[in-house]
Amino acid sequence: MTSTFPNISISTERLVLRALEEDDAPALAEMMNDEQIAAWTDVPQPFTQDGARHWITEWAPGERAAGRGLDLAVTEFLTQRLVGVIQLAKTNWHVRATELSYIIAPWARGEGYASEAALATAQWLFGDQKFERIEIRTAADNTASQQVAQKIGCISEGVLRNACIAHVRTEDGTWTDLRTDFIVWSLLPEDLEGADGHLADRDGFTSYSDWN
Repeated sequence: MTSTFPNISISTERLVLRALEEDDAPALAEMMNDEQIAAWTDVPQPFTQDGARHWITEWAPGERAAGRGLDLAVTEFLTQRLVGVIQLAKTNWHVRATELSYIIAPWARGEGYASEAALATAQWLFGDQKFERIEIRTAADNTASQQVAQKIGCISEGVLRNACIAHVRTEDGTWTDLRTDFIVWSLLPEDLEGADGHLADRDGFTSYSDWN
């Protein structure tokens, strides 16, 4: 029998993490067209509202039902505005391990939302779901993503050489692939003891493509 993640909501001091909803499609499409997100992820460009709706209504539910992962909308507690997405993917239920990634809208960067959401998700995975390992992969030049991994207590395990495809703008304005390295980070339950953050309730909650 395939194991799957439950439908849940995770609350922190400033954020609510919940399942993606169809009303998120406009904000999700706008966010995914950001230059940095286009550079470090494999989402189609331009990313349309139809693409966002497909992600929300088909891809994410399918990944969750198959036991492969979970997608969570990251929203501001006070405004309910979509600030990002947390994704769990490549989940191995036998060893209780999953790969975590995060995307934050350009207007919400610099507020610590990525680390707050990632840490809350990790606490839920280790506490409620009894997971034993979380893995994060960051492109070699994606220093912002690396800082989030370090902030929540991850340990750098090494480099996967030439394993990542990033994207750069060409002179004619189109995107082209750029091959680079992945840095692999891991987080175990005991690593959370030194992590910062005051995280509140855990209430009770799949994946689009491979975010870096």
